[in-house]
Amino acid sequence: MEEIKRALKKVSSKKKAKILQRFFKTGAGEYGEGDIFLGVVVPDIRKLSRKFQASDIRHIIKLLKSAIHEERLLALLILVLKYEKGKENEKKGIYQIYLSNTKYINNWDLVDLTAHHIVGNFLMDRSRKPLYLLAKSKILWERRIAVISTFHFIRNLQFEDTFNISKILLLDDHDLIHKAVGWMLREVGKRNMVAEEKFLKRHYKAMPRTMLRYAIERFPENRRKAYLKGTI
Repeated sequence: MEEIKRALKKVSSKKKAKILQRFFKTGAGEYGEGDIFLGVVVPDIRKLSRKFQASDIRHIIKLLKSAIHEERLLALLILVLKYEKGKENEKKGIYQIYLSNTKYINNWDLVDLTAHHIVGNFLMDRSRKPLYLLAKSKILWERRIAVISTFHFIRNLQFEDTFNISKILLLDDHDLIHKAVGWMLREVGKRNMVAEEKFLKRHYKAMPRTMLRYAIERFPENRRKAYLKGTI
């Protein structure tokens, strides 16, 4: 594990660390309060994930519990690679590790780069009940995991769970959930505009503005304006 940490530090930048700490809202009272950054960009972390993907799973779990953001992200990206190449029992183990350690998956990039690859993939042919439990969690990041995990279903043209979880999160009070739900609805629309609009027509007037803006971002200008004015 020390070798992995040294490799991360080697490609770190104090200047980038300061930028990232502002970008990921690490100040007092912000959603990423207290998070620590080395200043490593995602492409470099991805390279290291491939280099160290054969590392012992116990070391990766330890890395996931790090106070340093990039170490947690690297651990998660390694878990994604292990999951993709793993046998069925290994996939189950990684899925369980993921959901047992959500307290460390505690910023939007950590969720967005991994949840659908592990949680969504694992639940593809199984009960989706775990996502509904996450969607009702008091923890922001678990709610985001719930909706982002459905990206895997969307890519397989299954939209029902995205819509159901979006309804659960429709009146969520956090901007990061508004953005996540809107994004997933937009992804549905890329594949089936009729399905997205059917959902929107029922719920758009109750949606937070940010959620709606994200959901209709790719609509024709006239249609987008009509939704924003509430005249659909």
